[in-house]
Amino acid sequence: MNLLIKGGNIVTHEQTYSADILCVEGKISQIGHIIDIPENTQIIDASGKLVMPGGIDPHTHMQLPFMGTVASDDFASGTAAALAGGTTTIIDFVIPSPKQSLIEAFHQWQDWASLSQCNYSFHVAITWWDESVKDEMKTLVSDYGVNSFKHFMAYKNAIMATDDILVSSFSTCLELGAIPTVHAENGELVYHLQQQLLAKGITGPEAHPLSRPPSVEGEAANRAINIAGTLGAPIYLVHVSTEEAVDAIKYAKNNGQIVFGECLAGHLVIDDSVYKNSDWNYSAAHVMSPPFRPKNHQDALWKGLQSGTIQTTATDHCAFCASQKAMGKDNFTMIPNGTAGVEERMMVLWDKGVNQGKLTPNEFVAVTSTNTAKIFNLYPRKGAIAVGSDADIVIWDTKQDKTFTVNDQMSKIDFNIFEGMRVQGKPITTICNGKIAWDKGELKSAPGDGQYVVRPPYANFYQSQLKRNERNRPEAVSRKVDS
Repeated sequence: MNLLIKGGNIVTHEQTYSADILCVEGKISQIGHIIDIPENTQIIDASGKLVMPGGIDPHTHMQLPFMGTVASDDFASGTAAALAGGTTTIIDFVIPSPKQSLIEAFHQWQDWASLSQCNYSFHVAITWWDESVKDEMKTLVSDYGVNSFKHFMAYKNAIMATDDILVSSFSTCLELGAIPTVHAENGELVYHLQQQLLAKGITGPEAHPLSRPPSVEGEAANRAINIAGTLGAPIYLVHVSTEEAVDAIKYAKNNGQIVFGECLAGHLVIDDSVYKNSDWNYSAAHVMSPPFRPKNHQDALWKGLQSGTIQTTATDHCAFCASQKAMGKDNFTMIPNGTAGVEERMMVLWDKGVNQGKLTPNEFVAVTSTNTAKIFNLYPRKGAIAVGSDADIVIWDTKQDKTFTVNDQMSKIDFNIFEGMRVQGKPITTICNGKIAWDKGELKSAPGDGQYVVRPPYANFYQSQLKRNERNRPEAVSRKVDS
């Protein structure tokens, strides 16, 4: 069935205007004052509402095997939560075990993701290195539509990428037109601080942020950016949480380097006081990496979004229940790292950003959808309200409010880090691939409705990156040699 969205105010990253939208066969067919309505068309009255591109969350971990357990939200429940929050596309992570084939791991994640209810794509993590990894990166780019590779600078003795791996992988990304992304925390320092704290008998969740102070992230962010800059590669920093990392990105951008930053909705509004709560379960539920930070870092993140230093917002949705968190009851390093947020992200950004005057509605669209689409080469297929774009659309009511609670969420887990927060502005209808997937509090999609999204290499920023590299190409000095 076709869809006609009538009477709404369209908001893109660039402009706001009133028009109708006709969706045919999953695509936006017409925009304007539409009089000739095709047969078999369902009409949605969006009068008094905003009509925006569906959200894109560039950082989720559904069904992730991690730290001896598996994240509680699988691709069915996690993407249902995404749709309820106005997000129509997620980019999840394939994380091979050390020495595991990247292609083998990719197929495993594709199998799990076949239950997705919204659209999905994958970053692939580089957790080890030899020439076979380089060959499989080429195959993933050419045959499977992967254009980004993840590097964990943390998690020593597990999936941590050492500097030599970063150099090899970043160089390969540059050859392939892909973008390297990094989790920037100094894994050696984290491990050292963890052992120190345990030796002192500090075993609870309060030790988690102490083992990962802001300087640990700042150092790693600077190191990753400098490695990429030396190689002439672009770089994307995930879940930036500290003023030091924001400053590192800002400095590099001011000096002409192509660097992108992402922050999480949770880091924008929750501070490190959660780890000092007397309830162990409450504190453990907030254990994620990087941890929640002192309030001054939140201000730096907001200013980063406002200035364009940070381009995207995500969730790092990786949900673990209380029974899973209890694995670290006697040792904080064994608490599975992760929190949820894919349902709440856009509402938090609207209420704490737009309603507080920190973001315009157009900037909201940019940081929740369009910028991600551009960086990962999905635009204008995704992240746009334009003729020919995919009909991934959210209808937003700025007047309705919502109070977040674990009792009213789509996620399977038994905790909500935003519990009790009241927001104004929420998605009323989420349209994915031209079909109503969420409407007035009711899920309309089914497992398997989501589509895998291919992302070609060489996003637009590569045009300038390659020209810079060519202009900076080293040349030998020609010298006359005396016989």
